[in-house]
Amino acid sequence: MSNLNNNPRSRLITWEDPSEIAKTADSLPGIEYLKLMISDKYSPPISKLLNFSLVEAGEGKAVFTIEPAEYHYNPGNVVHGGVAATVLDAAMACAIHSLLPPKKFCTTIELKINYLRPIIISTGLLRGEGEVIHFGGRTAVVQGKLLDNDNKLYAYTTATFMILQTSN
Repeated sequence: MSNLNNNPRSRLITWEDPSEIAKTADSLPGIEYLKLMISDKYSPPISKLLNFSLVEAGEGKAVFTIEPAEYHYNPGNVVHGGVAATVLDAAMACAIHSLLPPKKFCTTIELKINYLRPIIISTGLLRGEGEVIHFGGRTAVVQGKLLDNDNKLYAYTTATFMILQTSN
């Protein structure tokens, strides 16, 4: 057993009120809200916590980027799988959101992920791409890919989302 080197790290995270973000999202067509996210306005707290960003959104598609960092690591000295799953879940949700009218939102009801290679800091910038495969009245099926700059695939997901009416 080794001793910790007493070199603790820290990070300061700031975010906007999620209820205000939800009000804005609720009032706009999905694609318009996503444009605000791309401009870094109204990004949800989870993206601030893990430091990933929406960089592209189109009809039925969305792309996030994330730079692996030490604070993403698990005890195995690699990025925790939940980080990849979170980025891909966000990309897939935003791909659906791009098709939604005001007063609608979506939530994950099932997600399957295949991890294909470990992610470490030297992996560099990753793209989480979400694409709608089926868009129905109550559910949507999507796929997601986590790729590096050389288009190497690090994780692949499929998911089902429920489409809901907001209560406002």
